[in-house]
Amino acid sequence: MKFTQNTLDKIEKIAQENGYVMRYERGSFQSGYCILQEKKVVVLNKFLPTEGRINTLIDLLPQLNINFDALTHESQKLYTELQGLALINN
Repeated sequence: MKFTQNTLDKIEKIAQENGYVMRYERGSFQSGYCILQEKKVVVLNKFLPTEGRINTLIDLLPQLNINFDALTHESQKLYTELQGLALINN
């Protein structure tokens, strides 16, 4: 997987298609992110480089309530690929 802005946009789209809002803020995030479950907001540390943002979102996706059927076909393919990567990395 390439660590480009385009890849980051596609991963963000998975969360957005399930009603999550992506925000980039500064703060002292231990893991690089914060989830506000009630409001479906994901806050990522804005100082993370693109590669760090991608890796953080890959680690984060299993914690989100993702409805696979709500995803576009392109997002479904990427989500399936990312689930495989998350399994390999853990």
